[in-house]
Amino acid sequence: MSILIDRNTRVMTQGITGKTGAFHTRLCRDYANGVACFVAGVNPNKAGENFEGIPIFATAAEAKQKTGANVSVIYVPPPAAASAIDEAVDAGLDLVICITEGVPVRDMIATRYRMRGKKTILVGPNCPGVITPDEIKIGIMPGHIHKKGRIGVVSRSGTLTYEAVGQLMELGLGQSTCVGIGGDPVNGMKHIDVMKLFNADPETDAVIMVGEIGGDDEETCARWIKDNMRKPVVGFIAGVTAPAGKRMGHAGAIISGGKGTAQEKLAVMEECGIKVTRNPADMGKLLASVL
Repeated sequence: MSILIDRNTRVMTQGITGKTGAFHTRLCRDYANGVACFVAGVNPNKAGENFEGIPIFATAAEAKQKTGANVSVIYVPPPAAASAIDEAVDAGLDLVICITEGVPVRDMIATRYRMRGKKTILVGPNCPGVITPDEIKIGIMPGHIHKKGRIGVVSRSGTLTYEAVGQLMELGLGQSTCVGIGGDPVNGMKHIDVMKLFNADPETDAVIMVGEIGGDDEETCARWIKDNMRKPVVGFIAGVTAPAGKRMGHAGAIISGGKGTAQEKLAVMEECGIKVTRNPADMGKLLASVL
């Protein structure tokens, strides 16, 4: 079992003919069950054509109707990315994964407003995507570093998602699903949303949770974990020190009024029973120690 995606998922790529969309669609199609899973592309200027055998449609709604696609992955350039999300939501897809970085915050605020009351789940923008190892990958993560297992991973940082997976692999620990939620200030799924899914997944035994400075999503998730989580969770908070002592991170990593620092987040996580490390090189070992 897995969360969000599996071998039965059917995917359309919005922006399939662009350089990035073409490159990563090809890699995803060639991973595990990707040939069966990637069934459509969307580009209104190239409708009726195909990308290496994958048919291209004018709209997400048409792609869904003709192929049964229930998930979209978006590589559309930043100025049009929010509109692409809107189109996928209006088509009634189950899940939209927006890889695009640099989507204007104002656009995303409008998109999140439009999504209220809709069934579509959004991952991203500015995220590496989602992978259920040995079944399907949707995004830009290197598939070869993953293997099927029972550890869930949720992270705001793409790079640290790969780092956590690499450490797990060194210890012989595979993953149930890895979810990169992205670090933008206005995005879709939060840590708590993914954690609820892992908690309910009978084939996930433990979770690595990677956060970043800024906001209070990690603290909110930690308090939920304390009251509800039936599985062990280990955590790390990413943050780097820039010149003049400023704390930097993703676009969403903004510290306000002394809140949202790495130390504050780690303290709340510890208070809530989460085992934390202050060294990213120890995430895998810490997880192994609590199993």
